[in-house]
Amino acid sequence: ARRSLASPVVSGVLCPCGSPHGSAAESGGGGGGGGGSAGSCGRSLCEASEQDRRLRTLFQKLDVNRDGALCIHDLAVGLGRLGLHRTELDLRKIVKAGDKDLDGQLDFEEFVHYLQDHEKKLRLVFKSLDKKNDGRIDAQEIVQSLRDLGVKISEQQAEKILKSMDKNGTMTIDWNEWRDYHLLHPVENIPEIILYWKHSTIFDVGENLTVPDEFTVEERQTGMWWRHLVAGGGAGAVSRTCTAPLDRLKVLMQVHASRSNNMCIIGGFTQMIREGGPRSLWRGNGINVLKIAPESAIKFMAYEQIKRFIGTDQEMLRIHERLLAGSLAGAIAQSSIYPMEVLKTRMALRKTGQYSGMLDCAKNILAKEGMAAFYKGYIPNMLGIIPYAGIDLAVYETLKNTWLQRYAVNSADPGVFVLLACGTISSTCGQLASYPLALVRTRMQAQASVEGAPEVTMRGLFKHILKTEGAFGLYRGLAPNFMKVIPAVSISYVVYENLKMTLGVDSR
Repeated sequence: ARRSLASPVVSGVLCPCGSPHGSAAESGGGGGGGGGSAGSCGRSLCEASEQDRRLRTLFQKLDVNRDGALCIHDLAVGLGRLGLHRTELDLRKIVKAGDKDLDGQLDFEEFVHYLQDHEKKLRLVFKSLDKKNDGRIDAQEIVQSLRDLGVKISEQQAEKILKSMDKNGTMTIDWNEWRDYHLLHPVENIPEIILYWKHSTIFDVGENLTVPDEFTVEERQTGMWWRHLVAGGGAGAVSRTCTAPLDRLKVLMQVHASRSNNMCIIGGFTQMIREGGPRSLWRGNGINVLKIAPESAIKFMAYEQIKRFIGTDQEMLRIHERLLAGSLAGAIAQSSIYPMEVLKTRMALRKTGQYSGMLDCAKNILAKEGMAAFYKGYIPNMLGIIPYAGIDLAVYETLKNTWLQRYAVNSADPGVFVLLACGTISSTCGQLASYPLALVRTRMQAQASVEGAPEVTMRGLFKHILKTEGAFGLYRGLAPNFMKVIPAVSISYVVYENLKMTLGVDSR
């Protein structure tokens, strides 16, 4: 196998045990370029001055024009001389990842920080691949790890991957060989991090504006994708039914609450029960549950088609691509089922005996108000998709990266509690950002039913609310909306996991 010219240089960048911080770390064997021994590393074995000398040596080798900073050209020429050939895109990613002062190049401190942060991510992946915990990765472990991600490869293909990194011909990779191969290569979408941190949309909080889940090729080919969707739909139905009284209270407060009619939570529940009995707390829930299936199916199909249209060959999309594809898919799905949204609002606001059921409500709206009534509030609803999905994704990615940097030591697996907390916080922030548009949408859906009421526009309604109620008026009903988030997320998670087992979907 061709030996990398970079081995003697890159292997000595960090201490032989592979720890940039002088903390305890496994060596993973002595066969790699570092030649270190197993055990802990303290500053007595790996002096800071020696490590600094090694880092400066590598920095000077890469600093081709001797200006004390590494630009893309320096990295291309310097790494090429060391036998590490990277694409321009890879080099741009390296500079972008380490460039803290945004001057388009890396000074020595930025270079050191990038290497240390990058090495920590590489160690996480190495430990996740090392299934036997023996400090080495073999072909079987690569096959198993990729199979866990839904990617099937043969043992011969795994051996080819090994040969590209194996410098001593043992057909196994120790930590030093793994680090040497990947250290100056940008790692994005690290397999284990993708596996554990896939932003799942099973956390149903009643507003289905999130970006759809990603499914692997194997999940699509084996039909596991539809089982995931069915499990998610069932979890959403149970979750929405359990939190329906809070959802109906939110709609009533959005439409009827004002400065002169200050509706509180207890007063709202009392008013609903007095008007229609305990069963009235669930008005509008039937149509809210029914729309889960068509909306999820349309969104999933649209998302897959948009991904093809974007033309990406990536198994997992980058964040901005997910936001674009997810927002467009959400807009298509919402456009298809929007009349059901209007029906849900009207059914939630109806008085006892006003309609005999959903069909009767739809007939009345069509007869008295025409087809246009089924698309009242459509524009603010569409506009709300982008801030909701965008902030939801951005907050989730920020929380994920913060957790990985501060708490991920031996594994990228955050555990159920952290995942639930991150999902809850991100969806709550998304709702908070899009809530004024959701309130205006609901009022437009409701006001069309009032006979003799003037035609309202989105802009006119915003002005009216701000003039008569102030900015606070745009957040009427926010309290019951937030009260339902934690129970909704918890219930949907428990039901989703149970339905997955019933349907034969393997958990990770």
